[in-house]
Amino acid sequence: MPLTHVHYLRIRYSETDQMGTYYNSRVLEWFERGRTELCRTTGVPYRQWEKRGVMLPLVEAHAEFLGTAVYDDLLKMTTTVSMQSKARMRFDVVIEHAGGGGPVCRGRTVHAVTDTSGKPIRPPKWVLELIRE
Repeated sequence: MPLTHVHYLRIRYSETDQMGTYYNSRVLEWFERGRTELCRTTGVPYRQWEKRGVMLPLVEAHAEFLGTAVYDDLLKMTTTVSMQSKARMRFDVVIEHAGGGGPVCRGRTVHAVTDTSGKPIRPPKWVLELIRE
């Protein structure tokens, strides 16, 4: 069973555009927030991953814009992590209105697993144990 985390976020005024809806580039920031909070729920925040020598540089991002959301809307973001290959992790994200208001966005980011010098590595055993719990 892949590791999944649900995080709620409210759209801030600074995240909207002239049309009154969320600005499209914000979803990558929200995806990052989902990844960060998912790591935090394992008991090993991403900051600790870096201190232990594991980095996750972004190598791919994809987003599908499915609906609108406006200032002060409460959104539910579900992030799921899996191994895409021996040295790449994939985070799938679904963002929808909290309370059943419909889909807003879905997408994914793919990250290389590297050491602090940027050299690709296989995830240490402790990382694999975290994402499989």
